[in-house]
Amino acid sequence: MRPGDHSIKLAVFTMVTLLSSGCITSRVEDAREGLTGINSDEAVVIMAKSYHLGNETEEKYIRCIEKALARGSNGLNVIPHREFVDSLFPWFEPRTAPAETKNLPKLMERPGVAEKIAEQDIRYIIWLDGETERVAGGGSLSCAAGPGGAGCFGFAWWQNDSDYNAAVWDLVGLESAGIVSADVTGTSFLPAIIIPIPLIARTQSRACKSLASHLRAFIVNDETS
Repeated sequence: MRPGDHSIKLAVFTMVTLLSSGCITSRVEDAREGLTGINSDEAVVIMAKSYHLGNETEEKYIRCIEKALARGSNGLNVIPHREFVDSLFPWFEPRTAPAETKNLPKLMERPGVAEKIAEQDIRYIIWLDGETERVAGGGSLSCAAGPGGAGCFGFAWWQNDSDYNAAVWDLVGLESAGIVSADVTGTSFLPAIIIPIPLIARTQSRACKSLASHLRAFIVNDETS
């Protein structure tokens, strides 16, 4: 081992240890507007609401919530959103879907709509809205190659905020059951002493798991979860 190699490795190890903890904060809340509950033969469907606001919810986040809600022995029956939209064409396409619960009764009066929903045993429509965005960042990083080899030096960081809301619509009473929200903020680091070592704060993944867990408890009305 060349002189200085040990100190470099020790510095890298120390930096990783210090930065790999405490880089994500999360908050999950709900605002209940009515009683909820679901039978074993009833299902839910996830939709993206943010199209109406000009900022479409990420497709992969919807799939993540669908999988997380259905996972486990106490998982919910989840109808894939594309399957649901296709079965009710064109009433739940992005440009024609109701933006508020007050529009549901009128939609349900359309020929075939109530029947199609009943065929799939759908109890709740969950409208997802939100996004993950970079809100801050800084530092500098440079890489170079020379006769002695290549290496990178410096330090960069960035902060992401994953903020999502889930509005729960009860199709039995044709009313809003409430809203569940998750806000996750995380700072990622990229220190480099010869070799860059990315320390990524996966805020969207944490927001998915936290929101789905709280959403499932909200729907089944499990106050202990």
